[in-house]
Amino acid sequence: MPHYENVFITRQEVSAAQVDGLADGFAEVISGAGGTIHRREYWGLKTLAYRIKKNRKGHYVLFNIEAESGAVQEMERQMRLNEDVLRHLTVRLEAAPEGPSVVLQGRGDRERARRDDDDRPPRSDRSGRDGKDREGDKK
Repeated sequence: MPHYENVFITRQEVSAAQVDGLADGFAEVISGAGGTIHRREYWGLKTLAYRIKKNRKGHYVLFNIEAESGAVQEMERQMRLNEDVLRHLTVRLEAAPEGPSVVLQGRGDRERARRDDDDRPPRSDRSGRDGKDREGDKK
């Protein structure tokens, strides 16, 4: 069976529990048609790049699906009918991806970068933008 990756965005007014319920409903459509969901990730409430239907933020959810195209089309049809879903995108993949998604990998990288920056001097010890020290002396 072919592999797909689906990301959908829901309105910001919807609670995380309701988003989970929506995702459960879409997962039932896939499993009811004989498909499987290999990975399901809730990415959280994120700021959108531009307003979509007067919303500035949205809840992001990722599915990695192995199913026939008919099951994916039915899931997309139900997403279009649902008022809470702002956008969705489904992409066909060659193989099922391994490990966490890039978005979740990025969280670990940011935390690691914060730990690496701890050896820098505090901001008050650094010079200003114009190359002068805090006391006004030139370097």
